[in-house]
Amino acid sequence: NIIHYILSKMLLLTSLKSLAKPATWGVVVRTLKVAVVGAGGGIGQPLSLLLRRCPGIDELALHDLSEMKGIATDLSHISQTGKVIGFTGEKELESAVSGADVVVVAAGMPRLPGMQRDHLMAANGNVAVKVATAISNASPRAHLAFITNPVNMIVPAAAEVLMAHGTFDSRRLFGITTLDVVRSKKFIGDSMNISPDDVNIPVIGGHAGITILPLISQCQPIYRCDLQEIQNLTHRIQEAGTEVVNAKAGKGSATLSMAYAGATFVNSLLRGIAGQDGLIECAFVASKLTDAPFFASPLELGKDGIKRYIPLPQMSDYEKEALEKLLPILRQNADEGVNFAKMILSGQSHSPIPAALP
Repeated sequence: NIIHYILSKMLLLTSLKSLAKPATWGVVVRTLKVAVVGAGGGIGQPLSLLLRRCPGIDELALHDLSEMKGIATDLSHISQTGKVIGFTGEKELESAVSGADVVVVAAGMPRLPGMQRDHLMAANGNVAVKVATAISNASPRAHLAFITNPVNMIVPAAAEVLMAHGTFDSRRLFGITTLDVVRSKKFIGDSMNISPDDVNIPVIGGHAGITILPLISQCQPIYRCDLQEIQNLTHRIQEAGTEVVNAKAGKGSATLSMAYAGATFVNSLLRGIAGQDGLIECAFVASKLTDAPFFASPLELGKDGIKRYIPLPQMSDYEKEALEKLLPILRQNADEGVNFAKMILSGQSHSPIPAALP
């Protein structure tokens, strides 16, 4: 009858209107490809597992120098949408990152007991050069995020390679420093006897030793303690990586916590790409906030990577003094990372070992 016909039309129009509404994060806006370089390692495997839980990933590409078929098949059996494909060896690196929206790099040698972070550059610097070259050739619009240490040098080296290929976009290159924030939230939450999820604290500077600067004066809720406690907490956050290296007694560095932090950052980045607003994460990026060319600070993420650089907040006298001490190190790290990339690009066969890291 006429009434039934009118009601059915109204229901159809209502359904069409609901489909036309902007999609929430739970409804995929568009399918995304994420590539993990170093997916077979101590960080790469748990990171890849955690990324399988991120909505919106249509293809997860796993690359490593060792055979990746088994790991890819294993992860593909998880009851999540999307496909998982394995890629093996340098010859398949470009295929792995081709068309990727986000490339996360966890490849490289871990830090061992007694090893200074700067010595990692000799082994891991080539990772930055090769991945940045592959990105330039196969996916120049990808968001590139490095876990590989030493981040303070790796990111400037990658930037130099991208510049050499004409594909550098400062909004799309990141050093993942989220683990410094994760540790800060955990240590402060435990000290205050509250959930770490309820702690909000910016961590600025770099991603090694005294270049890591948690702004405890800006912690929310307010962390009430004396200067000695602040110094002790700051030192623990700065040396937390060494704490794990020593605890593992030669069997590795921070892998599981780093995978958790890496997945946290990538999840926010994917949400930003999908159009969600108000996503703030700390990361080590090309920056003009200080006189160091690369600097970690809170950023708002968006469709094109960095949407907004959040100005540095007011700091305590202790934090201001610490900032002044770390900036010369970051400047030297950047110079050494850039020089490393230039020497590799010029065809120099050996890998120089940079001198500066705390």
